[in-house]
Amino acid sequence: VQLVQSGGGLVQAGESLRLSCAASKITFDVYTMGWYRQAPEKQRERIAAVVVGGYSDVRLYADSVKDRFTISRDTAENTVYLQMNLLKPDDTAVYYCFFLASETYSWGQGTPVTVSS
Repeated sequence: VQLVQSGGGLVQAGESLRLSCAASKITFDVYTMGWYRQAPEKQRERIAAVVVGGYSDVRLYADSVKDRFTISRDTAENTVYLQMNLLKPDDTAVYYCFFLASETYSWGQGTPVTVSS
């Protein structure tokens, strides 16, 4: 699966951004898509994911973004979105989209997000 990200950029604290991640043809019935982020001198952090394949999608969030970020997906477009609200300077990082199926990861190219105070 190939992933192409878009969105991101420079915003001020309190503002919003939306990231997109478009996947090539998905042939798996069960998979997970979501987002990691990597900030300078910090560990990579998985911040949001949607698990697809059960009775209904399961959405997971890291505590650091819960109630501010929302992950959603467009089935027809094979695209996952990350709506980021109330952004903080601590959200500054490179954001990577991922696709996980059969224990294999695919990664997007990364999108920088910078939040100024």
